Amino acid sequence: MLTRARGIPLPWSNAYGLARTLLALGTAGTLAFSSTATLFRPVVTIGAYPLCQGMRAGGAFCLVPRGQFDLLRWLSVVILLVVASGWRPRFTALPHAYISFSVFSGIAIGDGGDQITWILSLLLALVALGDGRRWHWQTPESPAAGVPSTRATRGWALLGTSAWTVARLQMAFLYFQASVAKLPHTEWADGSAMYYWANNSSFGFPEWLRPLTDPVVRSPAGVAALTWVPVALELALAAALLMPQRRRWALLPLGIAFHLGIAVLMGLWSFAFAMWAGLFLLLTPVGHGFPLLATGRSRRKATACASAPPDDNSPATPGAASPPTAPRPLVS
Repeated sequence: MLTRARGIPLPWSNAYGLARTLLALGTAGTLAFSSTATLFRPVVTIGAYPLCQGMRAGGAFCLVPRGQFDLLRWLSVVILLVVASGWRPRFTALPHAYISFSVFSGIAIGDGGDQITWILSLLLALVALGDGRRWHWQTPESPAAGVPSTRATRGWALLGTSAWTVARLQMAFLYFQASVAKLPHTEWADGSAMYYWANNSSFGFPEWLRPLTDPVVRSPAGVAALTWVPVALELALAAALLMPQRRRWALLPLGIAFHLGIAVLMGLWSFAFAMWAGLFLLLTPVGHGFPLLATGRSRRKATACASAPPDDNSPATPGAASPPTAPRPLVS
């Protein structure tokens, strides 16, 4: 009787690289397009930010004088753009996580996206520390190309795969909590909640879109759809890990469009970038590689591997499969 050895998928793919890029761009946008006076200001009943108490005291903005906040802010933007470029993920992993923590713990205008970014960037740092590639856009080497199955490789692969799995569970729980927490409130139950959000003084729909959004919001059927469809989508995303992969692929564009709508209608762009990153971690298989995002050299290798004759012991390719992808190497 033949048995197949179990292996650990190599998590170092451009799918997790894309998530890193989105997280870095979201934080870079917050720092670049918000003034120092806006980011670090007094908040009533709390105090002047950064608060620099307890664990927060380790943030970068607590380690320099207030007069150097502008310099540190732009230095952080430069580092984040390097992270977003995908260069040397092993070397940029910890600076990325530290800047994410410093922004989350230090600024006075958090919107939830900064906390999600900090958690995901910390988890992805555990993936990136074992990633020896020059660019995180490269697809992993195939087994035929000779991935060294050393003890160190297996250890880093196990750590990275575990961190990616924890990130997926975190995102599933986040969507579950976001949907279930709305249900006890009368406005969400009767379908009128988005009417109040559309007219909220802080997060209301922009004036330039009012000619398009007002007829929908003032319509009972329209406002009910705007209220209930997001709850249903969040519940579906919470249950995504229980679905076959083809259903997850179908949910991915819906989730991207959902958070794009929130960003356009409510102005929560850093939140959108964080959630887009989380969606790619939640809905793509661990180690998945997008051929269109691969570098030229990696794309040629993936094509060569795809055209090679299959191994007699390899499993049959299932029908109705996910989008084309480079092979997902294993270390055993």
